[in-house]
Formats: sequence, structure tokens, C-alpha cells
Amino acid sequence: MGRRGEHTPRTIPGDVEDGQGFPEMVVEFCEHLAIRGYAATSLKNQRSALALLADWLVERGVTRPCEVTKPMLDAYQRAVFYMRKANGQPLSFRTQEQRLIPIRGFFRWLVRTNRILYNPASEIELPRTEQRLPRAVLSAQEAERVLALPDLKDPLGLRDRAMLELLYATGVRRAELAALSVFELDVERRTLTVRQGKGRKDRMIPTGQRAAAWCARYLQEARPKLAIEPDEGALFLTADGVALSLGTLTYLMGDYVRRSEVGKPGACHIFRHTMATVMLEGGADIRYIQQMLGHANITSTQVYTQVSLRTLAAIHAATHPGASNQPRRKRAGAGGQDASATNGHGAAQEHQAVADALRKALDAEATDEQQDLHGQARQQPS
Repeated sequence: MGRRGEHTPRTIPGDVEDGQGFPEMVVEFCEHLAIRGYAATSLKNQRSALALLADWLVERGVTRPCEVTKPMLDAYQRAVFYMRKANGQPLSFRTQEQRLIPIRGFFRWLVRTNRILYNPASEIELPRTEQRLPRAVLSAQEAERVLALPDLKDPLGLRDRAMLELLYATGVRRAELAALSVFELDVERRTLTVRQGKGRKDRMIPTGQRAAAWCARYLQEARPKLAIEPDEGALFLTADGVALSLGTLTYLMGDYVRRSEVGKPGACHIFRHTMATVMLEGGADIRYIQQMLGHANITSTQVYTQVSLRTLAAIHAATHPGASNQPRRKRAGAGGQDASATNGHGAAQEHQAVADALRKALDAEATDEQQDLHGQARQQPS
């Protein structure tokens, strides 16, 4: 049984004894992706999307991939378009796209490995994703309201304050926060090493003075009370002494956002988006924010240079309102002068375009957490 708050793998419908059936073919396809180095999260998403397709086809008497035709996939795409979530809302075009992309890869692999003769998914046209406004972003004042909620007399409350501070200061992803070990946080140097983040990339980022101070207090006062032997070294622990699951993180952080009464939905990801926004508004160059977030690139045509940790820490301290215990003084030209002042109107337009792309990329990352917020069971985790 998985940890509380985690999702169990979706069962692939069909006859598991049939070597040409969906269960066997999907398992072999996922094994192929794993050998190629795909991350566990990507494998889970691919398997889930293919399980939904198999379920739809098996209900209609189609149990093998070799029996699938182009009209069947066209009908399935229409069915996905008309699907509704538990709250009655239609699936977003982005979600529809995420359900169709694995299908194209699956049938492409089947053809390439001579398991089927032709590719019925070769002409699937993906829906155009909508250009939505950014999801909810907290102001600096609203963020402080959320951060002030945990009960600091309780070890779990102190843990939650440290997690909130780290989310707000660094913008790490929910999965990255859950995977942190005590060895990856350097309180003295005020740095955080994210191992094998999205895209299996490592990065080192500054935490700022304030988040480092709260994490140090948690490590000294709270974590020893939560840890049990053998201690596997996870940075943030539940009351049972194990690492927090993704679902538990979403519930806890979302509960603080709701209790703050800021009137905005969100959980872990809202702090990631907020961090990027406040730094951008504070004057940080887009490439420094990119480094903080761990984005390989913002757009397919933009390539940014890597920045040193020393410079990144200075930019973070200068532009993030929660980076220090002291009130932030306004600094001009943090992270470089305004693009319009150095490179003219064209550079200013380019900067704005990349900033918009950054917000779009952040919006796309929030899909998994939003599904947890709307779909998870509402038991209170610890």
C-alpha cells in the first residue's frame, strides 16, 4: 500500500494473459520509456493516459492495439472533448492535449517495433491550448498573511512554517520539496540543492536569510521530535516520521491558503508563481528567475546563459520581499537595468514576451496540483 495521499497506478483494462493485448503492450511501452531515461512522473502520466484509452476501447470490444483504427481514435478524441470533471466543468484543452500526446507516442512505438502495420494515430491533431490569464498570484502582503498562520508551538506547525517560507523564497516545485533531504539544505550558506528536478536536472539556488533561519529553527526544535529510527534523512517529516506525500503537501498548503482568507485558490504552486512574479516586479532579469525555477528554457527560441550562484543570491536578496528578516530597501536596476533603457523599445518588447511566456509555463505546471485540489479525499493529513 502506498503512503497516505499518494495515487495508486491505474490498472490497464484488458486480458493480462494476452501477449498482444493492451496490458502487455502498455507495460512494454512504459519499459521502453524507462530505459530511455523518462522520469517516474512522466511514466505515470503516460500510463494513466493509455489506461483511459484502453478502458474506452475495451468497453467497445477492442482489446488489442492492432485492432485500433483511425476512426476509433477520432471518436475517442471527440469523447475526451465532451468529458466532464467531477464538478461538471469540461476538461481544459491542455488536459485534453495531455491525454492525446501519449497515444501518438504509443502507436508510433508500436509501428517502429513492428507490432502493428500502420499507425492509426499519425493524423491526430492536438487541440490548440487556450491562452489563459495567469492563475492566482499572492501579493507580498497576502503571502505574509499565509505564512503567519502555522502554530509555532507545535512541531508540525513549525515544520509547516519552514515549508511555506521555503516555497515562497525559492519557488521549488511540490515534488522537489517533498524529495528534499537534510543534506541538500545548507543553512549557513543559505543555499538549497535540488537533485534531479524536472527534466532530471540538478540546480543550486539561494534560500535567502529568512527562509534559512526558519529551516534552521525547524531542524533544531521540531524535526528531532518527528524523526524515527531508522531516519532516512527526508527534510520534512509527517507526525509518523516519514516523508510527506504530494497529496499531503497539497492539502496542507492549500488549507493555509484557504484559512488566510485572501480569496485566492491554490496550494504549493501558488507560491512558485508568486515568487516569480514578485521577483519580476522587483526588477529581476528574466534569466535569474529562470534559474530559480529550474526551467531549461522559457520559449523554444530563447536561450539564456547560466548564472553564478553568487550573482543569483544577490539578485534574489535584492528583488524578493521575503528574502531577509530586515525590511527591503528599494534597489534600482536589480539584475540589470530595464531592457528598454539599454536596448531600446525592441528589447523591452522581447523582455515582456519572455515574461508572458514565463507565466504561461508556470500556469502549465500547476495542472497536477489543481487536479489534487479538486479530486483528492478531504481527510486531514499530518
